Amino acid sequence: MASQSVQIVISGYYGFRNSGDEAVLKSILNSLAAQEAAEGIRIVPVVLSNDPEWTARMYNVRSVHRMKLAEIRQLMKESDGMISGGGSLLQDSTGLLTIPYYLGIVHIAQWARKPVFIYAQGVGPVQRPFFFKWIRNVFRKSAYISVRDQESAALLGRMGIEAERVSVVADPVMGLTLPETVATHADGKRATALHTATTDLTKKLSINNPSDVIVPAEGPDHDQTSDAISTIPSSHGSKEDLGLPVIGISIRFWDKQRRELDGIADGLKKLAAARPVHLRFLPFHLPEDEQASAYVIKRIGDLNANGSFISTAQQVTDPQQMLAEVNKCDLMLGMRLHSLIYAASLQVPLLGISYDPKIDQFLNRLHIQPTGTSTVVNSDHLQAEMMALLDQSPQWKHEKAPYIEALKQDAASPAQFIAHYFLKQR
Repeated sequence: MASQSVQIVISGYYGFRNSGDEAVLKSILNSLAAQEAAEGIRIVPVVLSNDPEWTARMYNVRSVHRMKLAEIRQLMKESDGMISGGGSLLQDSTGLLTIPYYLGIVHIAQWARKPVFIYAQGVGPVQRPFFFKWIRNVFRKSAYISVRDQESAALLGRMGIEAERVSVVADPVMGLTLPETVATHADGKRATALHTATTDLTKKLSINNPSDVIVPAEGPDHDQTSDAISTIPSSHGSKEDLGLPVIGISIRFWDKQRRELDGIADGLKKLAAARPVHLRFLPFHLPEDEQASAYVIKRIGDLNANGSFISTAQQVTDPQQMLAEVNKCDLMLGMRLHSLIYAASLQVPLLGISYDPKIDQFLNRLHIQPTGTSTVVNSDHLQAEMMALLDQSPQWKHEKAPYIEALKQDAASPAQFIAHYFLKQR
């Protein structure tokens, strides 16, 4: 039985049902819970969420609405400390209000004289220098600062944060584990998923299955669910029977001219023409990524004549179930950061398309270069890269294993610091 219990408020981009950010939260909760067995301290989380009822049900925690500031102020007074993170909270590329919101929540904790722990954040880009002083002042008053890459640490240094105050750790999601019903990759063999939400779509499908949808016949504005149709001939068996490699694809809208999506679609079509594959689209942020997937699927067109097919996972909001989806892939092509982190944690060979510095920063930690950018994806180059990784998967796993293991070890560091901090207060 734990000899000490502390209550911690967690602030981040939670309750928006973005698979990547929900995975960050799930990973933090798991790491904090692990400290009870490891250190004898029970950390009770209270999560600030855009949808507190959903968050409470999903994670079995207490949750408070992220915009109810009076309630948050009272909560801070009742709590023992606060976590800010993880994720890319302190950046101004999505608008002017993002940084003030997250720093404002930290201010509330600091005004209540509670210790603040900056948890594996990706800092930047911060294009407006007037934010520098504010970030510096808030961070200097924090009990602990950790960031998920060297580039974030360097940016904090330019803001005036002393290097010795900053710990470079891994994204918390590197520590996320598969559901108990799913076996991990072992000896190069395919994992087996037993949970119904991850049932293999390459078996003969019924569109009455609400968790999976086969490619829509129309573009991104069409109702995907009501008009979903199978592109898999009924004579086909499962992908294991066919021996087809599964290409996981996580994409999003970014370039207004859709240049990166067009390049991705053309590269995937060329790959499917060269060898039969299963293209498995994995929307991480709903519904936008479903629409981006539909756009690419429409451009690819019908692949039945080539022996390839396409499927789309739909409404996967549980982070561990999305991790299970990635676990079934032979290769991950990702724009979403956490699709790449999921793949790395499972040693699934990956290719990243960079639309934001955070993609480059994560790939750098694996000594990987982006395969394309938000404005340029060369379809011939993409096809060649995918072919090479499919053919050289064991070599890739061997080369990347040390970097992946180091990231997994680092992922637990912030939770360990928090537990030790409170144990010292006894």
